[in-house]
Amino acid sequence: MKRLAERVRPTIRMRLTLLYTGLFLGAGIVLLGLTYLLVQNNLAQRTGPMEISGSREGAPTDQVFAQAPAGAAAPPSGTTMTKGQLEGVLVKAKRDYKDDTLNALLRQGGIALGLVGAAGLGFGWLLADRALRPVHKITETAGRVARSHDLTERIGYEGPRDDVKELADAFDTMLGRLSRAFDGQRRFVANASHELRTPLAINRTLVDVAVRRPDATDDVKRLGESLLVVNNRHERLIDGLLTLAGTENTVQDTGPLDLADVAGHVLEQVAAEARGRGVTPDRRLGPAPTSGDPMLVERLVQNLVENAVRHNHEGGELRVSTRGRDGWAEVEVANTGPAVPRYEIETIFEPFRRLGNDRVRSDRGSGLGLSIVRAIATAHGGTVTAEPRSGGGLVVTVRLPSRIPGPPPAQGVRAVRGDEAVSHSRE
Repeated sequence: MKRLAERVRPTIRMRLTLLYTGLFLGAGIVLLGLTYLLVQNNLAQRTGPMEISGSREGAPTDQVFAQAPAGAAAPPSGTTMTKGQLEGVLVKAKRDYKDDTLNALLRQGGIALGLVGAAGLGFGWLLADRALRPVHKITETAGRVARSHDLTERIGYEGPRDDVKELADAFDTMLGRLSRAFDGQRRFVANASHELRTPLAINRTLVDVAVRRPDATDDVKRLGESLLVVNNRHERLIDGLLTLAGTENTVQDTGPLDLADVAGHVLEQVAAEARGRGVTPDRRLGPAPTSGDPMLVERLVQNLVENAVRHNHEGGELRVSTRGRDGWAEVEVANTGPAVPRYEIETIFEPFRRLGNDRVRSDRGSGLGLSIVRAIATAHGGTVTAEPRSGGGLVVTVRLPSRIPGPPPAQGVRAVRGDEAVSHSRE
């Protein structure tokens, strides 16, 4: 019932229209009531007690009814009536005339009020649209800013200082704070990338040199190989964390690319690992043009394919498909492997979440692969879905828009850069 009530709830434009129409009809009803009272009072004064002067008993009725109100039924010509009979007939005629006039006023006034109310409903709809036009323009501009992932843009609403102006300025202030926060996060990611990767690279070099020394014993070599494996796992973990942190912000460098080309390149890179596990990829690479950051999109496809290879049976199946459909570019990766319960589908996209006791298996990654896939897809305005296969394994589908829309600024609301909006808001 609650969802049904929300679904049938009128929009703000409809509510404003009904409010305008209700006020209009209310004013019309009050005006019709005042008119009714004025006409009633006027008729009471004009049709008050009337003296039948100059008449006598047995006077012809046509002489008397010449003074009667319009619509009074006169008896046949030449008929004579007493004075009392004449007064009764005239009083009834006056009362009927008054009632007919007031009833006609109410009937015709009601019809006119209904017609004017219908016209007022249409005018109210137009007025409500005009009143909400600044809000619509702000919504369109805010939606464009959200789709472009460019937090340096502002609404920059130019209008009187009213509620709409305060709303636009508050939104611009929020964008400014978000922009500063994301800039600080980007700087942190860049600094962390250097500070974390450099010591690991030095450790890998030192261990590799120690293992390759001529006087290195077998124990030293085995220890060095173990340290290299651990170091390599730490490098992958840090690289995944930095990539995840970076892709959750905005996509800066975008360009045209084809998912078929990216998938073909990734399949060549993982060919050796796939052969080692007895997996032969089934390529179904159709044209799938899209726009995005080439490095991030390659990382997305690489994580999907590597995840499908590493979480597969020996000699299992691997199918990689790309296609363009309904304005979207899709890449689909399907594999065999352990059965995945449907209720755990969403958890595999969370960082460091694995199925079962896979957490101890360092050769299958750090548990960030699908998290990075979702982060990159979301940053490009796309979606990721996964479906379990009946015989085990997953079918993961990534949809990216063929192009990222960017409508022009709405009339009356211009998108400006952040520094312009700040200076404008300080005026």
